[in-house]
Amino acid sequence: MDSFLAPMVDQVRAAVADRAPLRIRGGGSKDFHGLALQGQVLDTRALRGIVSYAPSELVVSVRAGTPLAELEAALAEQGQCLPFEPPHFAHSATDGATVGGMVAAGLSGPSRASVGAVRDYLLGATLLNGRAELLTFGGQVMKNVAGYDVSRLMVGAWGTLGLLTELSLKVLPIAPGEATLRLACNQADALRQLHAWGGEALALNASCWVPDAAGAGQLCVRLRGAVAAVESACRAMGGTRIDPSRAAADWAACRDQTLPWFSARAAHPELALWRLSVPATTPARTWPGAHAQPLVEWHGALRWVQAPESAGTALREAARAVGGSAGIFIAASADESGASDALDLPSKALEQIHSRLKRSFDPAGVFNPGRMARGW
Repeated sequence: MDSFLAPMVDQVRAAVADRAPLRIRGGGSKDFHGLALQGQVLDTRALRGIVSYAPSELVVSVRAGTPLAELEAALAEQGQCLPFEPPHFAHSATDGATVGGMVAAGLSGPSRASVGAVRDYLLGATLLNGRAELLTFGGQVMKNVAGYDVSRLMVGAWGTLGLLTELSLKVLPIAPGEATLRLACNQADALRQLHAWGGEALALNASCWVPDAAGAGQLCVRLRGAVAAVESACRAMGGTRIDPSRAAADWAACRDQTLPWFSARAAHPELALWRLSVPATTPARTWPGAHAQPLVEWHGALRWVQAPESAGTALREAARAVGGSAGIFIAASADESGASDALDLPSKALEQIHSRLKRSFDPAGVFNPGRMARGW
């Protein structure tokens, strides 16, 4: 056992013996999300460093407390990347996202609809469970076989099943060609255009429609792929081509929710940020309780809505009516240093499945209690 891991094992054993809660924390960049932050902090930042990296094999193994920016910089040196663009949500130099937090949160950025999610790139994981046992699942290769892929259970579990210590990830080469186009249009036209482009052989990688005060808005689309394919798509799709450096900054702001549309919510403390996952072909509509038009990502499949928490029942029913779901992403009372008590899993059936998994991995219930659901 590594020397920096031994103190964490001792901390877990002591917590289990005392039935004392532990709050797993890396950079703390996502403390705003979830039900509660409680317990003695189990700091993962000592688990730092790239264990192995084989650029020719497109595989990297990294300790969970490694800053996400550090991993991305190492990959960029080899012309590679994490194609799902995990958000950082860093508010200062001291709360940068970690690789373990990236996996635990399971959040993906603007290109998720085109390239897949975090779980699609996780090959293996080592974790410390609620019995202070160090377990390893998966490996460093993609296998097309039947069976239980336990490592992927950790994606989006928010640390409730155990402490991630090491992760193996599939990476991809950076696309040789890239361009961002901007088109002025309203939401309905943007969704119709995205739907039409979806049926064509275009190198469409990401999209974001942002409303403006006049009721119209702008649609930005990013193309990635072979240079010839990107240039051909630019000629076919029209719009205004954006300077690459400006485009990169705008997509990073979209990924980390620092665009003015997100920032404007600060002036309305009664509003929560709602995340609606709906079929991409869902037409433009007015969502219950919405303060303004939604921001649309993932070619129409992700709608961000600013609405009070009191609109929750109506929002969830509206999302279910079109075959989707709605949930609070940032509660009205949440801030950079704490969560709220306003979130729940979307269904009782899902909550029961998570509860059984929780008891299996963490029988004493010491890891991040209350982070995902009340009572465990």
